[in-house]
Amino acid sequence: MRKWWPLVAVCLGAFILLVDVTIVNVALPSMGDGLHASFTSLQWVIDGYALALAALLLLSGSLADRFGPRRLYLYGLGVFALASLLCGLAPSAEVLVVARVVQGAGGAAMFATAPALLLSSYQGRDRGTAFGIWGATNGAAAAAGPLFGGLLTEHLSWQAIFWVNLPIAAVAAAMTLRVVRADRPGSPAGSGAPARIDLSGAATFTVAAGSLTYGLIRGGEAGWGSPTILGSFAVTVVALTAFVVIEHRTARRGGSPMLDLALLRRPSFAGLMSGALLLQGGAFGSLVLVSLWLQSVLDLGPVAAGLALAPLAGASFLVAALAGRHIQRLAPRLPIGIGLLFVAAGMLLLRAAMTAEAGRASLALGLVVAGIGVGLATPVLVSAATATVPPQRAGMAGGAVNTFRQLGMTLAIAVLGAVFTDRTATALAASGTVPDPEGGASALAAGQARQLTEAAPLAHRDEARHAVHQAFAAGLDLVFLLSALAAALGGLLVLVLVRPPKQPAAGGTPGGEGKAPSSAPTPQEPVSSTA
Repeated sequence: MRKWWPLVAVCLGAFILLVDVTIVNVALPSMGDGLHASFTSLQWVIDGYALALAALLLLSGSLADRFGPRRLYLYGLGVFALASLLCGLAPSAEVLVVARVVQGAGGAAMFATAPALLLSSYQGRDRGTAFGIWGATNGAAAAAGPLFGGLLTEHLSWQAIFWVNLPIAAVAAAMTLRVVRADRPGSPAGSGAPARIDLSGAATFTVAAGSLTYGLIRGGEAGWGSPTILGSFAVTVVALTAFVVIEHRTARRGGSPMLDLALLRRPSFAGLMSGALLLQGGAFGSLVLVSLWLQSVLDLGPVAAGLALAPLAGASFLVAALAGRHIQRLAPRLPIGIGLLFVAAGMLLLRAAMTAEAGRASLALGLVVAGIGVGLATPVLVSAATATVPPQRAGMAGGAVNTFRQLGMTLAIAVLGAVFTDRTATALAASGTVPDPEGGASALAAGQARQLTEAAPLAHRDEARHAVHQAFAAGLDLVFLLSALAAALGGLLVLVLVRPPKQPAAGGTPGGEGKAPSSAPTPQEPVSSTA
């Protein structure tokens, strides 16, 4: 049993950082009321955290490769715990968003180092088991966030969803110091000297991701053709172009780029990144709006709303825990691709059940099917990606796949929020019961359905309530459709592009999809025989 304590230490960190991606979903109405926050502010409470995770995972992977994953994991735990304390003490939405960004920075250090810690702690079959359990923890944590958030918000306060991280982080840090062997930072690719950290690459990637997210979130409110939004998208293009140029130049000069872009020319690696991006966005991007529907339209409390979303968490955990060890033996494209198609099917079932008269029971079947997909796909993603690089670049590969996952979540929340607001405004305008359809749509997106209904004259209140239900259902209908299309696209890309790596001939060089990139001259031992 002692050999599994390093896995427990890693899983504790993974649990709190991924729970915090979605734990705020059911607490949003309470946060909005307590901090007098707008829908845009509420979006940033979620997206600020997910964006920091996405933007800093690659840099954290590079830092782990240079300074050692154990040390960086411990630093990440400390930053995460301190930021969680500040989140709970935040007096305004602006302070909360800043604290969430800092929390995401600590989470990035924890997330990026986890694969390397598992790789250094386990070998052979134990390694496959460890990655399977860690993957199950990842999927279940993100899915279970709304339930934990509901319990803590309703019985304590919304601040408690952040304070609960403190004791768990302390236990994880103590266990890591005791049971995870100390690391000695090695030089990348055997260069003989530590590589320089790719700060310029990290900066341009962060600017590109941040400006794109800002434009998507603010577009509906400021106008898609406004100078602010057009300028934001222009910054995205310039920063992304600069990132590509910098990474190519760094690799050409023999340096250590934050992301080895040569890997993206390999169909399998590109397919895995696409699958990671579209899995997270397709499965979890709609949950923010579903939680608002449950609480503001159906008048459920936070616990009841969390329980209504629990089928996704339960299904994903059971599938990952029971089948995780077995699916590690399959070619990665099968569990990941099929899992994404399950997510797409679940979203279509949710769409079919979403009407003006729908209740929380209408979510159950679609969430279970989507949860099965999450449970199939999540345990395999990181192990498949890290199998494409040598051990000293495991931080980069793990950071890359998790970066795409969190970026998918960030962009999905922004895009789906804009789509939802536009669709509900159209539906409210068609009903003729709300004088200001655009303002009404923003109120619905901020969880103020009840206030919008009560603002109508008493004689027309029932009519206004029906219009609100119809508008919210129309918005979710399109949100579920787009989520399904994203997941289906991801599944098809994975099934078409991802192939098991060919085994190297005796005394020869690795086979596969062309030459290995300069930063990865030798293949890493696969997590399993087919991973």
